[in-house]
Amino acid sequence: MNSSRGAGNRLAAFLSFIFFGLAGLCVAFGPRGGPNVAIAIVLVVVALMIPQSLMMANQWERAIVLRMGRLQGIKGPGVFWIVPIIDRVATWLDQRIQTTEFNAEQALSKDTVPVDVDAVVFWQIHDPERAALEITDYRSAISRVAQTSLREMVGSSLLSTLLSDRKHGDEMLREEIGRKTAEWGVTAISVEIRDIGVPDALQDAMSREAQAQREAAARIHLGQAELAVAEKFVEAAEIYARSPAALQLRAMNIIYETTKERGATILMPTAMVDAMNPTTLLAAAAAMPKA
Repeated sequence: MNSSRGAGNRLAAFLSFIFFGLAGLCVAFGPRGGPNVAIAIVLVVVALMIPQSLMMANQWERAIVLRMGRLQGIKGPGVFWIVPIIDRVATWLDQRIQTTEFNAEQALSKDTVPVDVDAVVFWQIHDPERAALEITDYRSAISRVAQTSLREMVGSSLLSTLLSDRKHGDEMLREEIGRKTAEWGVTAISVEIRDIGVPDALQDAMSREAQAQREAAARIHLGQAELAVAEKFVEAAEIYARSPAALQLRAMNIIYETTKERGATILMPTAMVDAMNPTTLLAAAAAMPKA
């Protein structure tokens, strides 16, 4: 039982107990017959009617009250009274934000790919009167509308768009569902696509395609790096051609870097050793043309 209606029943029982007690006091301590008996009868009738008349709604609840079949008013929150027999609470509405899960199984995308899509819609009743009077079961209707809108959205979108731009799909669904449910007094606050499932064979093909694209990009980057290295080597060769001393210094640096490894044995031709003689290097530098 709803907590507010349980509290209302307890309050009604308490008030009924008080009125029954007052009626009992009137009968017990008053003279037989006369106005006291009439008062006691009235109190008993009131005590019997209280449980049928006293209602209580929580802060988020609204009660749709009909009087002789016509809308008498929307009651709540808090305590309110209805006239027994004439009035009745047709339905209780919850105005908190609520969720409805829905899906589209084996729906065909625009490029004829079967997909399974799961989503959830967050909605709220903004007009209790229309939600109660304009539609029989708004919860079921929201689920049907959401599922139909999801299938329409999948059918009008490419698989690549569904996978890469979910935010756009969420917004499209929210607008479409909200447009249809607004007539029932229900607002679609947001829609979130939770999962998009594609066949295993298609997943494998998409994985191979992505791997091929990455491998092609890697090869392009490697070629660009090789080109950059070759250009730098050409520039270095031109510098060494213009400066034999620089070439000799570079050769000495290479030998030094090599000898840093312990236990390495290096064999060098005699001509290279003579070329690295300081006297030879100074002569080569003197022979260079002046800038």
